[in-house]
Amino acid sequence: MKRSPLARLWPNAAAVVLFAGFAFPVYWMFCTALKPTSDIVSEDPVWFPASATFEHFGTAVGAEHFWTLVGNSLTVTVSAVALSLVIALLASFALARLRFRGRRGFLVTFMIAQMAPWEVMVIAIYMLVRDGDMLNSLLPLTLFYMVMVLPFTVLTLRSYIAAVPRELEESAMVDGCTRRQAFSKVIFPLLAPGLMATSLFGFITAWNEFPLVLILNKDAEAQTLPLWLSSFQTQFGDDWGATMAAASLFAVPVLLLFLFLQRKAVGGLTSGAVKG
Repeated sequence: MKRSPLARLWPNAAAVVLFAGFAFPVYWMFCTALKPTSDIVSEDPVWFPASATFEHFGTAVGAEHFWTLVGNSLTVTVSAVALSLVIALLASFALARLRFRGRRGFLVTFMIAQMAPWEVMVIAIYMLVRDGDMLNSLLPLTLFYMVMVLPFTVLTLRSYIAAVPRELEESAMVDGCTRRQAFSKVIFPLLAPGLMATSLFGFITAWNEFPLVLILNKDAEAQTLPLWLSSFQTQFGDDWGATMAAASLFAVPVLLLFLFLQRKAVGGLTSGAVKG
């Protein structure tokens, strides 16, 4: 049955409204960062600035400890995501393919860990790190960020591995591959969409995490960008251009990673295909 024009119109209209609602704050952030100060403080909003300036970005980049905190954030986030992917690949394969006692309980434990609010465990985490004399260190942040994203990563990759036909793996083993070779040559190429999705989720979670670093890392040079961004009122005062420039710089890595992984995820669907 053909759908009426009205039936096709309202889903598209709803999608446009939702897109505008999500995209406009991002546009306004970047737009304000590029506006001259006179346009920012103008009583009439300037929707499309006539001229762009990078002065506010220079102010944000020149802030104290900026590049040190960029390095800290990248080190902690990339390390946590990489560790979680390595551990999750092994764990998800065991949960999807192997049969062992306690497997269901293991899955339930991961689901409970995924639902648990991490904020209520901050005090216990602080006591563990303090007793281990590791305050103001990046290692505890890396480990705890890895644990935060690990349940979701394991459960997601398990679903991808379970969706791969077992016959493909068995055929490779009949042809002489070991289980490890069958996993690396047959299953792993088909996991590209799952790896990209979990990597993006893990990166966003670790990149934006705020309460844990606020409690564990009091030293200014041991902090990360979310904590630095929250201090814009003392860093920049009423300089909203610099504030928006700092927020834009903080958002750029996530936006670039999303665009990159989105393309790679679609490519992974075809590169992992099996010829008949």
